[in-house]
Amino acid sequence: MRITVSSLIRLHITGKNRTVGRSGPLRWALVILFAAQIMTTHLRRDNPTTLSRSLGTPRPRRLRRLFVAALALAGVGFAGLALVSHRQSLAGKLGSAIPQAFARAPVPMVNCAPRPAQLQQDLTNIAQSFAGKVGIAVTQAGCDWTVGTRTDQYFPQQSVSKLWVAISVLDAVDRGKLRLDEPLTLRPEDQVVFNQPMRWTVLKQGSLTLPTAAMMRAALSLSDNMANDKLLWRVGGPDHVRAILTERGISGIRFGPGERLLQSQIAGLQWTPDLATGYNFEQARARLPMPQRQALLTSYIADPLDGATPAGIAHALALLGQGQLLSAGSTNVLLDIMAHSRSGPKRLKGALPADWTVYHKTGTGQELQGLATGYNDVAIFQAPDGTRYAVAVLIGETRLPIKARMEMMQAVSRAVVAAHERTLATAS
Repeated sequence: MRITVSSLIRLHITGKNRTVGRSGPLRWALVILFAAQIMTTHLRRDNPTTLSRSLGTPRPRRLRRLFVAALALAGVGFAGLALVSHRQSLAGKLGSAIPQAFARAPVPMVNCAPRPAQLQQDLTNIAQSFAGKVGIAVTQAGCDWTVGTRTDQYFPQQSVSKLWVAISVLDAVDRGKLRLDEPLTLRPEDQVVFNQPMRWTVLKQGSLTLPTAAMMRAALSLSDNMANDKLLWRVGGPDHVRAILTERGISGIRFGPGERLLQSQIAGLQWTPDLATGYNFEQARARLPMPQRQALLTSYIADPLDGATPAGIAHALALLGQGQLLSAGSTNVLLDIMAHSRSGPKRLKGALPADWTVYHKTGTGQELQGLATGYNDVAIFQAPDGTRYAVAVLIGETRLPIKARMEMMQAVSRAVVAAHERTLATAS
């Protein structure tokens, strides 16, 4: 690599390279290299000359070469020592968990109260008063109790399944098989169906290239199906995601065949690439006989390809909240994205006090003649004292309007907060 005066000035003075800017030894190494470089730099593009000649102080060529060589060797040696020191420091900051796939954060000490009977009663009442099929599960991270209703029944996940893709991506990062700054490119042929906010930019520009981290943020925060599909196939497809779930000891969670095949099977369509163009999917679905569509949707609700149990999701979220699924760095990346999710602000998140933190992912399925399916929100709640609860609310089917669905989810959030406050009061 050729070091130039301009590049050294940018690195040393502007501080755009944070690694350089924060390393004192490396900064001095660059100064030494700068001195050696400037002895032979072409100061004027059309009239090359050395610095000594331009200043009118000629020196013997042999002596000058020896001096430049000495400076260069000193700079390289100093830079090598600085880089070793910097890498050791960086490794200490990141922890050895980053390159080691199965190194997990230490399990934090958790004060587990007995199974909260009142919370169980509250959740039962909420579910019974809701006109629709709903499953609810709540557990405290690090504890062995779970409360809720229909905790072991399978419900459609829809976009909740994007969580398992993200975990698979970050697992690949932990294993050194993928970098968060690796560029991924979306093209028109990557279109899927339904929610894909970046689709229009891709169609307008012809392509869109983003770092893997940004692609994952779009998939989770915006619930962009096209971004999620790109990530899914980058890490190895549905079978790989299923293998990660099995490896982590997570049960009660199925992973479907991918967005294209999942949605087309629910609708009763044979997938072809042209269905991703414009509104071809919706138009093809509308042409199917209504009894056929109703039968297919009923079958999907009863035994969803992408189904998961509320208890299975709550268990997985509890492990994530304890740092037991990914390295500490990757866990923080995922939780940060979930904390800043733009979807579903009035679902579970809508009733939490301002001093609580929520890390969540929503899901929304197809609707047919007023019947909504797969309307979900799953989350990690963090109380002000640091206690974390894993919460899953999955609506298999309902004819209630969106506002009523959100109010039911908010009632679950209030019940969890009340249970936590009762636990604190009892402990004091």
